[in-house]
Amino acid sequence: NTCTHLALAVLCAGALLIGCNPGSSQPNTGAATLQVVATTSIVADLVSELGGEHVQVNGLMGPGIDPHLYKASEGDVIKMAQADVIFYNGLHLEGKMTDVFEQMNSKGIHTYEIAKEALPDSVLIRSTNFSGTHDPHVWFDVSLWRQCAHYVAEVLSSMKPDASSYFTERTAAYVRSLEELEQYVRDKASTVPESQRVLITSHDAFGYFGEAYGFEVRALQGLSTVTEAGTADVQELATFVAERQIPALFIESSVSPRGIEAVKAAVESRNFAVEIGGYLYSDALGDPDGPEATYIGTVRHNIDTIVSGLTSSTTHTASE
Repeated sequence: NTCTHLALAVLCAGALLIGCNPGSSQPNTGAATLQVVATTSIVADLVSELGGEHVQVNGLMGPGIDPHLYKASEGDVIKMAQADVIFYNGLHLEGKMTDVFEQMNSKGIHTYEIAKEALPDSVLIRSTNFSGTHDPHVWFDVSLWRQCAHYVAEVLSSMKPDASSYFTERTAAYVRSLEELEQYVRDKASTVPESQRVLITSHDAFGYFGEAYGFEVRALQGLSTVTEAGTADVQELATFVAERQIPALFIESSVSPRGIEAVKAAVESRNFAVEIGGYLYSDALGDPDGPEATYIGTVRHNIDTIVSGLTSSTTHTASE
């Protein structure tokens, strides 16, 4: 396909430029920073937090970008071909980029699938949408993201052994911040009555969140946004919302709001008024200039928005 041909062409050009130096895939023990490519903004944030001054992180996907649909550009392939190491979430989150990762790995460029390598299968949610695969949205359980942090730190230390103690110190500090974050999420979640802990979103990204913090999660689309929801899906979800009198629906920053807006209209046709509880950040972090620019800021925003939407709204019929 076009993407494969593009990747091969750029890799060949890169090989001519750098002379296919086999030493480029060896651990970096010099003063130079590690050149890192990260796919999603969530992965890029993690590597930056742990790597600090010893890494130069080049993220491929900015705010509002849907990794399920993302296709690598020629520029992306060049960046990856010139990197010391590539980190990606994996578990098919970046589905359209799998071939490119395989090509990079075959050329001696280190590629690491964080979620798959850091976490045992026993903690992963098996997907009912795709046979034999798992839900890739592991970062919504902060305890799992802590495990991913330890894994990334180990990789960085192996790539740059002279900075190992630096990485260890930064990781310990960041893990403490994640422990505080998890307690914050649990405390906020506990303020929502159990009967109201139902989260309705655009696509099924919040399964780990639901399992970790006690929310029933329903979504219009499946784990991947590749498959679009149909009229029957909208009507089925609308019936559920009206019958359960769920006070709020939530839009995701990286998914079109049209589906959730259609559900809202269908709910109101059933004589029940439901609110849009706000925007949640699912597959990407928020505005790079705002508090949601980091993983910690994004998680805090999400739980604050969810709790506010589910507790501030009052249930009533559409005619009231």
